[in-house]
Amino acid sequence: MQIMDFLSKKAIVMDIKSGKKEDVIKELVEALINAGDIEKRYRNKLIDALMAREALGSTAIGQGIAIPHAKLDCVDKLVAAFGLSRKGVDFDSLDGELAYIFFLLVAPQDSAGPHLKALARISRLLKDKYFRDTLRSSTDEKSVVKIITQEDEKKL
Repeated sequence: MQIMDFLSKKAIVMDIKSGKKEDVIKELVEALINAGDIEKRYRNKLIDALMAREALGSTAIGQGIAIPHAKLDCVDKLVAAFGLSRKGVDFDSLDGELAYIFFLLVAPQDSAGPHLKALARISRLLKDKYFRDTLRSSTDEKSVVKIITQEDEKKL
């Protein structure tokens, strides 16, 4: 599974404005709605599901990365948004560091396999410091897609 198989190219936020966890999630959900990947009427349901998941334990995995995720019956395929925060956001990370790189994942309710594979794929690629640093220094959506595509091709 490659990240570009489920990352919405139209749901890439290069400069997250929010400084709080819930607001970052709202910003990324809005990006998925604007990209046409999530219907507008499911906005609150999705935000509630993502925040409920956060209440179980932060999805910030350390090293400046957060992967908020939820499963919902209002999507029929795995979809993700990408966000970059220049200032960093306190996302209750295990290592106490701010989060700068965000992948927000939404999967169909009954898709445990693809959902877990996507989470594993993202976290595996993001273990690479060079990859994280390159993503953080990217300046536009095209460069994010290019960086992720190159990394996807290297690590199949």
